[in-house]
Amino acid sequence: MTVDLLLKGGTIVTPAGMNESALAIDGEQIVAVGDTEQLPSAEQTIDVSGQLLMPGVVDPHVHIGDYISEDTYETATKAAALGGVTTIIDFAWQGHVGQDNPWEDDGTLAEGIRTKRDAADGEAIVDHTLHAGILREDEHVLDEIPDIVDSGISSFKIFTAYDWGLSNGFMRRVMETLAETGAVGLYHTEDQTICEALTTDMRAAGLSAATDYPDSRPDYAEAIAADAAARLAVETGSKYYGVHTSCQAAAEVLDRYQHEGQIRAETCTHYTALNDSVYADLGDLPRIAPPIRPKDDVEAIFEYLRRGTLSVVSTDHVAQSAQAKSDSEWWEGPYGANGLQVSLPVFHHQAVVERDFSYPFLVRTMATNPAATFGLEDKGTLEPGTDADIVVFDPSSREEIDAANNASVADHSIYQGMEVEGAVTKTFVRGTLVADDRTVTASPGHGEFIERDVPNWNE
Repeated sequence: MTVDLLLKGGTIVTPAGMNESALAIDGEQIVAVGDTEQLPSAEQTIDVSGQLLMPGVVDPHVHIGDYISEDTYETATKAAALGGVTTIIDFAWQGHVGQDNPWEDDGTLAEGIRTKRDAADGEAIVDHTLHAGILREDEHVLDEIPDIVDSGISSFKIFTAYDWGLSNGFMRRVMETLAETGAVGLYHTEDQTICEALTTDMRAAGLSAATDYPDSRPDYAEAIAADAAARLAVETGSKYYGVHTSCQAAAEVLDRYQHEGQIRAETCTHYTALNDSVYADLGDLPRIAPPIRPKDDVEAIFEYLRRGTLSVVSTDHVAQSAQAKSDSEWWEGPYGANGLQVSLPVFHHQAVVERDFSYPFLVRTMATNPAATFGLEDKGTLEPGTDADIVVFDPSSREEIDAANNASVADHSIYQGMEVEGAVTKTFVRGTLVADDRTVTASPGHGEFIERDVPNWNE
């Protein structure tokens, strides 16, 4: 037997450990792992000595080409490929039928899904799927959920904040439907009434500087909303996934409820790498919600990652121009920051280099756990028989982050000038080399839409 590709000489990193082995790839799958001498001959052999072979990153929190993000699927997935991200989960919004039409119309979730799938078709370089975003209290959406789950989209985004946040009463009804289907609910938890009142008071007091912004969305607003939503999830027996957990107060809430129900949560790379001094340094560019928190919260986030309360590290990738950020007040938005291209080296530096976390921990939080959480059975692993989604990573390479290298349309980076240790050298998606030595090597359209089953959180 001759296989297509052999990666030899590297150190394989799994969720459980590390070993010096080779990987054999045939077609789109990993077919064998072991000593080079024991593996089949290959049409092509690549020596990756001195480097790590890890499952491709699975980023379950990415925004592409809609009301919040200026990236197309081509630009966003180019950034993903360069960053070792092989699967992304974007959002399809209720009633969103085009770039200039958010959700003012009485559109459906199904229409929003069609819009995003059409946008990705022929453009994506890495594999992709969707969360369905519920944005208004519409009885019809409860009827849509089962059919959407059957179509291969088994997760739903819910907000407690902004004009499109749901009341606890309607959120409970959504959770009951999610529990019946086994689908996952994703929750953006900030108490809107607190944030609105603080914003009103701060504007009246003339507090308009970028450094004032974090005070408008305090940690307790995040914790209060998380407490209510997690309690509802426990009472309804539904799966709860807390997005972009930013602070100790919210993590403590989720830690408590994990002992009562199906509660999981993520943090984002920026909450592990930056603290609130970034607002004095970069002004409005790091305007995200929830805000970047003080240093004590950064260390608390790492403690809850260590404990497993937070089990996933995502990007919450959003592409905006620096001008859009600087031409608006902090209470107007836009929110978000791009990170797909640099998330792996940044988090590697913060977790492994600076704090001595293990490489298996890195793989669990950025690949294996997000794949398992959202029903991506063939992703986040290097097991034979699964998709050959692989990142070759040089742990000793050093680089300085520069937005001039962005593949995303974003023209800035909140990590600008940060020196990090570790770099992606090659990325494979289903056996195809999509990025090599900081160059995208695959054509738009290589990425496929992945239909997902309802995940089993009891395994």
